[in-house]
Amino acid sequence: MNSGPVPSCDDRPVTSLHLDHEPQSHQHGHSHSHGPAAPVSKHLRKVIAAVLIPFATAVLVGLVALWPGGAPTHERTGVGFDRQTQQGKVVNVDMVDCKSVNAVQTPMNGDTTPPPGKGRGPCKKATIEVMTGHDKGRTFVEVVQPDAPRQLRRGQGVVVAYAPDAPRDLQYSVTDLNRKFPMALLAGIFALAVVAVGRMRGVMALVALAVSFAVLTLFILPAILQGSNPLLVAVVGASAIMLIALYMCHGPTARTSVAVIGTLISLLLIGLLGSLFIGWASLTGNTDDSTGLIHGLYPHIDMSGLLLAGVIIGSLGVLDDVTVTQTSAVWELHQANPTLGVRGLYRAGIRIGRDHIASVVNTLVLAYAGAALPLLLLFSIAQSSMGTVANSELVAEEIIRTLVGSIGLVASVPVTTVLAALVVSADRTGLGAEARASAPVRAGKGRRRRTKP
Repeated sequence: MNSGPVPSCDDRPVTSLHLDHEPQSHQHGHSHSHGPAAPVSKHLRKVIAAVLIPFATAVLVGLVALWPGGAPTHERTGVGFDRQTQQGKVVNVDMVDCKSVNAVQTPMNGDTTPPPGKGRGPCKKATIEVMTGHDKGRTFVEVVQPDAPRQLRRGQGVVVAYAPDAPRDLQYSVTDLNRKFPMALLAGIFALAVVAVGRMRGVMALVALAVSFAVLTLFILPAILQGSNPLLVAVVGASAIMLIALYMCHGPTARTSVAVIGTLISLLLIGLLGSLFIGWASLTGNTDDSTGLIHGLYPHIDMSGLLLAGVIIGSLGVLDDVTVTQTSAVWELHQANPTLGVRGLYRAGIRIGRDHIASVVNTLVLAYAGAALPLLLLFSIAQSSMGTVANSELVAEEIIRTLVGSIGLVASVPVTTVLAALVVSADRTGLGAEARASAPVRAGKGRRRRTKP
């Protein structure tokens, strides 16, 4: 009667005896590492390297071949962002009667302002001093209507536009406010928050962010202006950012490598879908004043290719988040239960991924809707139907951008999850290998003990 339960009870004391035995204790403690993830086998590392090393080499070759060496020079048009600008400061503000200044032609600042306010208060006559450039110390007068959206106050920093061909009294005008200090302060608070919470990983994340901006400003933008194919430049630049940022933030591990491969596959899907539907919908990419100015200054730039490049670069940041999260989830599931196989890890990981998809896709749509809110308000004022609004190129561009990015985002979850499950399950040196090897042996011994008379 007691022969049945004895083996199952004996397994526990045997384990405790093994723990007390010094050699076995050392072996057991060695197998259950306390690091972020158990290292994969040498064979798997070779397989991952065989995929990533050629890819990284191709990215490096692309960077060298497409490196622009700086943005091309051009003669300024004096329109929009292509104006010469200097820093200025409001040194004095006088309140005057609007009627007394209406007869005077005030310098245009490039903004559309309402007509002078009648019965809404006096106008402001601001004296501006140029703080930089060859005309440093020069002053000019800017008249601000009471209904103008941008009001000036004494001591305020401003950005002034310079038109060398205009009459002397109209060469300078206020074009914007100087917002550098509040933006720098907010950036400092952000950096402190990241370092305080993330510690060393937060520091590495900030370094990776700086490198990403460097690739964007030193390679992607100048290369496109030089006339290189925007899609090719975006693919090479985004791949370089992905490799640098992921390995810098998460270390050169198999877990990071799986996230890189998952991100790469998703970016390829986004590129293919974006190219197909941008061409099918006949999107030109020239839909506003900024793109029109770019096309006027550099007519050789493929504007539809520039649109596709923006889709790829814009999707990269969200993809990194999803692929790293999914890979980490599968690794942690494997450590929590080393006996789970590929199917078990995939099913558990995809359940986490579904929640991630639901939240991130909603975030993407709301982000694009928030950016286009003024445009949507204009369509609402015009009482246009949803079909008319969606069919306009300006809105259709955002819809296709959002949907293509979201499809790539959704696809990245199962792709990355199955890759991570395959890699961690194929390991023959980590926790899963020992658990799978030891579990059948113990069960076999138990069965054999039950058959003993």
